[in-house]
Amino acid sequence: MTAKTAALSVDGKSVDLKVREGTIGPGVIDIAPLYKETGMFTFDPGFTATASCESKITYIDGDQGILLYRGYPIEQLAEHGDFLETCYLLLEGELPTKAQKADFDYRVTRHTMVHEQMLRFFHGFRRDAHPMAIMVASVGALSAFYHDSTDINDPTQRMIASMRMIAKVPTLAAMAYKYHVGQPFVYPKNELDYTANFLHMCFSVPCEEYKVNPVLARALDRIFILHADHEQNASTSTVRLAGSSGANPFACIAAGIACLWGPSHGGANEAALKMLEEIGTVDRIPEYIARAKDKNDPFRLMGFGHRVYKNYDPRARIMQKTTHEVLNELGIKDDPLLEVAMELERIALSDEYFIEKKLYPNIDFYSGITLKAMGFPTSMFTVLFAVARTVGWIAQWKEMIEDPGQRIGRPRQLYTGATRRDYVDINMR
Repeated sequence: MTAKTAALSVDGKSVDLKVREGTIGPGVIDIAPLYKETGMFTFDPGFTATASCESKITYIDGDQGILLYRGYPIEQLAEHGDFLETCYLLLEGELPTKAQKADFDYRVTRHTMVHEQMLRFFHGFRRDAHPMAIMVASVGALSAFYHDSTDINDPTQRMIASMRMIAKVPTLAAMAYKYHVGQPFVYPKNELDYTANFLHMCFSVPCEEYKVNPVLARALDRIFILHADHEQNASTSTVRLAGSSGANPFACIAAGIACLWGPSHGGANEAALKMLEEIGTVDRIPEYIARAKDKNDPFRLMGFGHRVYKNYDPRARIMQKTTHEVLNELGIKDDPLLEVAMELERIALSDEYFIEKKLYPNIDFYSGITLKAMGFPTSMFTVLFAVARTVGWIAQWKEMIEDPGQRIGRPRQLYTGATRRDYVDINMR
């Protein structure tokens, strides 16, 4: 079979560029020789039309509303598996056998404690420090505590670092929450599973017994699965770019957390909840719907539609069911905020304007409602996102490090500044 090529004509000169095909999804034009052949680069702000790497981990078809982890539909993983099984899949490429799963769970569970001196590190923060600020610092600081797993050229050290971060990031997240609310830190309990242990570390206090609600634990486990990876998004690309320089894995994940902190990325569910608070009551919804439809009004409905998904976000279908399970379990029926959310959901799924523009409720809309109902403050929403996404970042970092063709990231630019000019002595200016 003859390889496909794309012809590009520049100043009368034609250049043939190879077209590379993936296993599914659109092909890509390999522009690597473009500069050598033409002396030009491509211009693609935001890299929205550029494949920055080759990957076998996650596939998204935004038009069809498809999300696959290593080929498995997200719906099946969330319905039938648990988060640590998804972690194993993303890291190893295959679903674990029963024995592999038991071994993986055991190793993660026994890595959940952090070095005791980390407690003193935490106490250096202001008492009102944002939990995400604490996460950026504390995850980066892991490289100062675990020197024996920072050699990226050693496969064993890479594996140990991966296990440590999957295990310890939830502990650090719970510590960030406890510090934020002024309560004592709670140590991990090995008899609890991954998500139940996280809830226990967040919500138990020394003065009374805390029993983890299995419905809430299962709901949070699903949220973690749904957020575990999402292809080459901003934070994942940040992790890969940092990792391309040879930086240690703890520093790379800290860089990903810093990027995730941006309101355009990890803060979407918090923004959706703030919008519900702004609307306030069901009777004000028509006013805001009208504003959303008005092209001249800057107001936008947060938590509806998605940059990648031009169809229904497959994760939102699962979150919708999970949200209602949590609300029913907690008996929440007369919360004004949730009443607004449920009415907005009804309108978005039936109003022709929303259907035509495919402005369906997305995962951020439902996850914000669910996390609030579970008792998490909005300041913790992005932290929980980071807990879930850590495994995706690690899998992407690991894949990049093990790629023999990996090179340090070095985007180019279109320069629009001053042309060459000569220095003028300060007395002459």
